[in-house]
Amino acid sequence: MRVVGGDERVPLVTGGEVRYANLDVAASAPALVWVADHVERVLPLYASVHRGAGYASQVSTAVLEGSRDVVAGFLGARPDDVVVWTRNTTDALAVLAGCVPDGGSVLVLDLEHHANLLPWRTQGHRGVTQRVVEAAATLEGTLAALADALAERPTALLAVTGASNVTGEELPLARLADLAHAAGARLAVDAAQLAPHRAVAMARDGVDWVALSGHKLYAPFGAGALVGRRDWLDAGTPHLAGGGAVEEVGVDDVRWASAPARHEGGTPNVLGAAALAAACEALSALDDGALEAHEAALRERLVRGLAGVPGVRVVRTLDGAASSIGVVTFAVEGVEPGLVAAVLSAEHGVGVRDGRFCAHPLLARLGLPGGAVRASVGVGSRAEDVDRLVAALHRLVEDGPAWDYALEGGRWAPVDDPRPWPAWGDPTARAAAARPCGG
Repeated sequence: MRVVGGDERVPLVTGGEVRYANLDVAASAPALVWVADHVERVLPLYASVHRGAGYASQVSTAVLEGSRDVVAGFLGARPDDVVVWTRNTTDALAVLAGCVPDGGSVLVLDLEHHANLLPWRTQGHRGVTQRVVEAAATLEGTLAALADALAERPTALLAVTGASNVTGEELPLARLADLAHAAGARLAVDAAQLAPHRAVAMARDGVDWVALSGHKLYAPFGAGALVGRRDWLDAGTPHLAGGGAVEEVGVDDVRWASAPARHEGGTPNVLGAAALAAACEALSALDDGALEAHEAALRERLVRGLAGVPGVRVVRTLDGAASSIGVVTFAVEGVEPGLVAAVLSAEHGVGVRDGRFCAHPLLARLGLPGGAVRASVGVGSRAEDVDRLVAALHRLVEDGPAWDYALEGGRWAPVDDPRPWPAWGDPTARAAAARPCGG
């Protein structure tokens, strides 16, 4: 599938330019051309929604509300499930955190992204508690540990990732749902990484809620969604108090709306919702198994190539995991992850992610407190991208960097970088950006 910028060329510090090899899809995926074209069609009739009588307002309202049905269908939701628009997965899980019944206990694994580690901790004023289970070395051991924890004390919610943003390893959602439901708990899935790569079937697998991000799903226009059962969402704390989230307001009282409006105060992101729905339609149009086969071939090619580079170690956590999405994390012996990423970008035009991937507890347990390097593929990735990455690592390990690098604001960067930057995106014209997630 075509992505915007798929043939974009970037300059190298050593001279010349190459087609950009974007192997950082897991951080933010490029927009599908299909998505960008849809946003362009919608934009001329973009207007306020729900209360406008004008033609454009009515069209925009239809786009916003129709997009809910598309996203729900993409996730295989139940007919009575609700779709709440959010900014991203982090925002979606924060909405759900405010809806966990008072005094409820939430169970998570230690391999989670911070988006699924932190929001439950903010609800202590309502007596909501979080328990963290250390994942075992095997999938079966991890499922057994979760079963034990669920049996140990009453649990309201089991919240897990669908696929690790560090290793790409998938978790079996149907089995997790059975474990949770047998213990009287519900299941929420962080599908930020899973949904762009695998079909999600909420009704079939018994998943109660799914959270996802548009920017991971080839729709980087600022929208995400929380999809799932209505009862907790209708009774929970409104996520953003304001217009649109209410039925009636008095000087001293308020009657809140039911979900989804209850959690969508303020003007919604109509274009973001339209983009997210368009991405769901595009991915749904692919032949069954086509995307999985494409990514599996690239992942296997990458893992095999990395195995041949001296001093490179690929990171895994769950032996026995049935499959993995196109995410591969590795460490290069004797070379800091940030320097590896800087060399790949500046000298080879390859984009990867370095750091701790907003999963600090997991990286610490893996013996990588200083971080690692992550390469990730998607619908627009090519075999030549993977081959260029592997060849670049061989050169780095065998010959060292071809340019001088220094730490600037906590990040490695070429010294006297000669590359031209667009005027509207010149990193040298402003202070260095803070590193998210502390790396």
